[in-house]
Amino acid sequence: ITHGKNTTALHIKMPPLITIVARLSDGLPLVASFANSGGGEDLSLQKQQAKEILRNLNSNGRPVSKMSISTSNNKVFHYLVQSNICILTLTEQAYPKRLAFLYLSEVADAFLEFLSQQQQQGKSLGGGVGGSDDCHRMIETVARPYAFIQADPIIQRKQREFMDPKSSINSQKLNQDLSDIHSIMRQNISQVLDRGEKLEQVSQISQNLMSESKKFKWGAKKLSWWAKVNAYAPVAGMGMFVIMVLYW
Repeated sequence: ITHGKNTTALHIKMPPLITIVARLSDGLPLVASFANSGGGEDLSLQKQQAKEILRNLNSNGRPVSKMSISTSNNKVFHYLVQSNICILTLTEQAYPKRLAFLYLSEVADAFLEFLSQQQQQGKSLGGGVGGSDDCHRMIETVARPYAFIQADPIIQRKQREFMDPKSSINSQKLNQDLSDIHSIMRQNISQVLDRGEKLEQVSQISQNLMSESKKFKWGAKKLSWWAKVNAYAPVAGMGMFVIMVLYW
């Protein structure tokens, strides 16, 4: 029985194994964190694959905002693009995809908050006012890889928080995310229905314009006919008068 419990625990505990925050423009790693897989598994191949993914993100233009890529040994890469950074992680194939992207989102927010704090420290030392533009500039101007390795403890804390997909906290996060998705869907449906009503109004206006246009054309024809009558009636009347005089 004890052996069965340990097996279940191994299935549940599956932390994100590799997490890299990189600059979006060229894939330069800014900070990376690696978790213990539990079985002493060699992740050298996956680490090399992660670097290749990050380097080739912009090979075909701006990448999609998020993606999952299956790799060997039942592992999956997930990456998320936010601002001018890309956050990539490697998880077990059984790890919930939605939870993986929630993890990436929280890592991105925590990293940007870390940069903001660095800016605030620079401000207190007379280095200017910090802000999102300054964080963007910090990322774009850094020259060496892993320049923000001080953020590693923050990522490790996030890895521990997301270690157990079935924990009550992570279950609440998934439920909240699902609720947010439903709310967005309801808003989208409402907007579509509202656009449908507006389209019906536009269609009605178009029909009214067509009807008025037909009336205008008929009225124009009548005016043209009466104009011709007014132009030729005196001539016709005079002709009739001459005929009556000659033949009466």
